[in-house]
Amino acid sequence: MSPNPIAETVAALMPRAKAELTDLVAFKSVADFEQFPRSESEKAANWVADALRAEGFQDVELLDTPDGTQSVYGFLPGPEGAPTVLLYAHYDVQPPLDEAAWTTPPFVLTERNGRWYGRGAADCKGGVIMHLLALRALKANGGVPVNVKVIAEGSEEQGTGGLERYAEEHPELLTADTIVIGDSGNFRVGLPTVTSTLRGMTMVRVRIDTLEGNLHSGQFGGAAPDALAALVRVLDSLRAEDGSTTIDGLTGDTAWDGLQYPEADFRKDARVLDGVQLIGSGTVADRIWARPAVTVLGIDCPPVVGATPSVQASAQALISLRVPPGVDAAEATKLLLAHLEAHTPWGARVQTEQIGQGQAFRANTASPAYEAMADAMSVAYPGEEMQYAGQGGSIPLCNTLAALYPDAEILLIGLSEPEAQIHAVNESVSPEELERLSVAEALFLRNYAAR
Repeated sequence: MSPNPIAETVAALMPRAKAELTDLVAFKSVADFEQFPRSESEKAANWVADALRAEGFQDVELLDTPDGTQSVYGFLPGPEGAPTVLLYAHYDVQPPLDEAAWTTPPFVLTERNGRWYGRGAADCKGGVIMHLLALRALKANGGVPVNVKVIAEGSEEQGTGGLERYAEEHPELLTADTIVIGDSGNFRVGLPTVTSTLRGMTMVRVRIDTLEGNLHSGQFGGAAPDALAALVRVLDSLRAEDGSTTIDGLTGDTAWDGLQYPEADFRKDARVLDGVQLIGSGTVADRIWARPAVTVLGIDCPPVVGATPSVQASAQALISLRVPPGVDAAEATKLLLAHLEAHTPWGARVQTEQIGQGQAFRANTASPAYEAMADAMSVAYPGEEMQYAGQGGSIPLCNTLAALYPDAEILLIGLSEPEAQIHAVNESVSPEELERLSVAEALFLRNYAAR
């Protein structure tokens, strides 16, 4: 990192950042209150609110959102006539999964091999710290040149939509000229990246019934229609021979024209077993950023242990469909439901139910904010140019904000590069990425104010 006052300030603040991230990671702020106490999320929300107050934010509030969680809001006024920038992160985290599989405890930030390990370290408690670092660096070097709004969500990982609905009910609250979503990540450690597209998502439950009750497979098998076998056929119809997603009427051949993802790198990042082929066709970037992707998330059927020799009367599955930019998620849902019904064999009874839905997102990368971020990243990452990548995941809030504020520019950056292994055991953050992205965000705010 080339010497400059902002970078020097952020470097000096890193020990404090580590201590604060340690505090924040210690809260078991999983917004599933059947698994973890609500008080853990409330403590994390109050920690964020106190941090904003300490930085001089006004109007700091804990917003009670319709899904029963809290988002934290604060406003930091800038010079008169300055633009307003909204900084987003979320303090809730995924469950730790198998805590015994973690090398170190998931809610204890632990340094190992140059990385900081802990649930939420990258996704997205590290994003909260990134915003604080950027603002502190500016305050120490002439002041924050823009009006800043911060919103820290409390249920992003659960996908229950509380903040989206709150924003729709209070559209004046989050108005901004530019929005920085700190919940994405660089394509690689050391390669500055903005995420320019997000796939949308729909989730559907399908249930198949064939009999009034289970039957003895020796007495009736061979003629009695098996609901589990019917479900397997339906699920198999969602993929071509090469594994490509095939849903009747849904386009699946769009190409990605931005940053490419070498297959060898993807195999390593995805931890594909030796000898196992990737699925689909086209480039890896085509498959994960520009095309639909179906995943069977779960099947209700008898487990192997304890199974009896029976023909199954009923079976059901939960299906996720990632929807690429340019495809309406509601239309994709209709096509998926129609496909499931059309491909159910043997006249079996089929019931389908939509569980959730979020639209895809595409940013306007030709906007002044992107120019300001490109200049900032070239300083924070000497010798590197800002790259544009897609993301297979979904952030429904992006579409809510884009619909509410159509003139606002939206940028997605963050700490969730591949080595971070977000949502998995042993999640971690690179402190070097935290430092460099904090510098980039501070310089971006300065560049944007001077545009």
